[in-house]
Order: sequence, then structure tokens, then C-alpha cells
Amino acid sequence: MIDTLYIEDAVRQHPRVLDILARFPNATRIPCQRYTEVFNPKAQNFRLQKLKPALILAEKRQRFALPTPAGYGMGARHNYYFSHVLNCLYDCRYCFLQGMYPSAHYVLFVNYEAFQDDIRQVCAQTPNEAVHFFSGYDCDSLALEPVTGFAGHFLPFFADLPNAWLELRTKSTQVRSLLNHDPLPRCVVAFSLSPHAIAKKVEAKAPSLQRRLDALCKCQEQGWLIGLRFDPLLYQQDYQPLYQAFFAQVFARINLNLLHSVSLGAFRLPEHFFKKIHALYPEEKLFASPLEKCQGMVSYPKRLEQELLDYCSAQLLTHIPADKLFPCTA
Repeated sequence: MIDTLYIEDAVRQHPRVLDILARFPNATRIPCQRYTEVFNPKAQNFRLQKLKPALILAEKRQRFALPTPAGYGMGARHNYYFSHVLNCLYDCRYCFLQGMYPSAHYVLFVNYEAFQDDIRQVCAQTPNEAVHFFSGYDCDSLALEPVTGFAGHFLPFFADLPNAWLELRTKSTQVRSLLNHDPLPRCVVAFSLSPHAIAKKVEAKAPSLQRRLDALCKCQEQGWLIGLRFDPLLYQQDYQPLYQAFFAQVFARINLNLLHSVSLGAFRLPEHFFKKIHALYPEEKLFASPLEKCQGMVSYPKRLEQELLDYCSAQLLTHIPADKLFPCTA
């Protein structure tokens, strides 16, 4: 899977780095002083790199847990996100990461303990209030789990923080580390799902809807809280019967007693991200949809967007109570 490893000098002897080097003994190893030397230069070819991304092993030095954008969350007052990885294993055509980063290489920050120190300090600021932490904003939380060991390392840590909630957002079927661990009462395994007819067109390299539902069911059978993330909703002419059948398919397999939350949001991208992605994939049919620019964002015309959200919300409310549903605008 990984043919090339870039390794920062500062983490060359880090135990996690040594474990990864042992996992990929035949990979080319290239030293660097800082990951930004490889990751940040302009004029890189994201589309070409995505065919065979390298893995950059690095140390994060600041800004570990950050406040989430307004409109991102599941009803809590205190919301933060953190990213142990930059970029994603999958190649979803709507993903904002293609517009945000100049490189398609993966960056893994191996100094997990520094993240944990920062998260502990954030929790200590409001010890009597819940603090929600979202992993999977700049990456998929579990897709690289066999390489990173992220969930296996962070689950015991979060178990010892009485006011911390953790969301693991994923399209992955890599749930073995969860199945090998007792479920945490304040951890949500949140699966991003799309109708099969849409996913097969725009979610390249991601597991099929059926495989994601199978992984979800394994988690809930063991007692893990589940989140459902229908974001982005994508418009097509037959979206109403498509999403109606899709939601019925999903909820036929959901244990509502273990359902933490459901969120949904329409397709949207910052305008400067959209321009970069459209330049990478000018032939992409998704971008030929009825889209317009408004206040720095590219999305569906307001009337169409509201119709899509209203219809899907109404369909979801035939399956779940209203207090489980959260629109996402971030």
C-alpha cells in the first residue's frame, strides 16, 4: 500500500515510526527536516499523487485540539476537532481536502501524547460540562487504523476523561480495534453513508454501502454508540425515491437504542476550494449540477438546497425522533 516513506529527523527513532518502518520494510525511506518541505510546496499534482500517495511521518508541534467551525456539532456547547492524519485514503470527488491541501500524500503525526496533553487541558477548563472532540475532520478516523493504531491508543485515554466525548467519523470497515475493546459510553462511531447509486460514482476507493453497514452492525452488536452522517446530500432528478429507499435500507439495520445522532447537510464547498477541485477534475459530472456561488461558498441554489434538506429531513423523521437529528452547515 505504501511505497514511499518520508521521515522527519525529529521522529526517526520514535517507537511508532519504528513500528511502521517494520510494517513496510521494502518502502523507500526519505529523510526530511519538516513535513512541510514535502507537503506544502505549490504546483504539486494532487491528482497524480493520489494514484500512489506517500506516507509522511511527522511531529505536530502546536494547535492540537481546535474549536470546530460554527454549525459543526451534535448539540453540545463545547466542540473541538483534532487530526492525527492529514488527507484521506479514499478519493471522494466532493471532498474539500482536495481543495485545501496542495499534496495528496498522507501526513501522520506520531506524537499522540502531545494531542492527549492538549485534550486533557481543554477538558480541565470546563470540568463540569461535556466537551465533544471530533476525529475525522481532516481525515478518515479509521481508514489507516492498521498502520496508525490511532483508535487502539486513544480509546483508553478517552475512557479516563469523565467529561470528554469522542466521535470517530469514518467510511471505513477497519473496526477491529473497536471490536477488541469494550464500548465506551461517551464514544460515537459515526459512519458517513450515501446511496449506493451515488457512492459508486463519486466515492472512489471507499467501501461499498453494504460493507459500511456490515461494519456498523458489528459495532452496534458489541454495544458501541452509532452516528449516521448523511453529508453531503447530492441532488439528482430522482433524488426523492432514491433517498427514501436509501434511508429505509439503512434504518432496517439500525438499533435505535444505540443510535446517538443523525446529521445531514447539502453539498457545499468554499469557492476557492471548488475552483481547485474543478480544475483537477473538469470532466466531473458532479460539478455540472445546478450550482451557484454565494458568500464565498459554492452550493446548490437556495431553493433547491432547501427542498433537498426538507425532503430528506422529513424522511429521516419517519425513522428517528427529532432530538436525534442535527443539520450541519459547516
